[in-house]
Amino acid sequence: MEFEGRLQDRETWSIGDACSMTKVLELLNSKTTFQVLRELFFGTTRFDDFVDRTGSSAPAVSRSLKQLEVARIVARTPYREPGRRARDEYRLTDAGEDLLPVFLSLVQWGDTHLRDGRGPLAFVHGGSGQSVEVRVTAPPSGAPLRSSDIRIRQSAQG
Repeated sequence: MEFEGRLQDRETWSIGDACSMTKVLELLNSKTTFQVLRELFFGTTRFDDFVDRTGSSAPAVSRSLKQLEVARIVARTPYREPGRRARDEYRLTDAGEDLLPVFLSLVQWGDTHLRDGRGPLAFVHGGSGQSVEVRVTAPPSGAPLRSSDIRIRQSAQG
């Protein structure tokens, strides 16, 4: 990546607390939180199932779910099975669904670089059966980009 304009002089500016990546990492700051997010994408909705499927402690799962709820990544809705007390289910919000490329990118990178290209699961399109992959592209061609193809400029908001 290459900076444009006044951003080229790295001695004169710092992104500091405005870094979106840092804010995301502060939010998704634990292995348990990433595992809970994985399970949400896999369709898990109930607390006990999160504990069982992540192998994490109930307090750790509870903290992660609360953190994701405060960030509006998950929404909690009550349910009651006959003869049992009311409990909560957790589902991804639209903001949570927007994390799908992040989730799939991590899986794709891990399968490629940590598992010799042989991950335990294959993610395919439900209609065509074709493999799903995450790529960084730019219109109009949609051709994959490398970091050296990207320029960084000050946004209109910043």
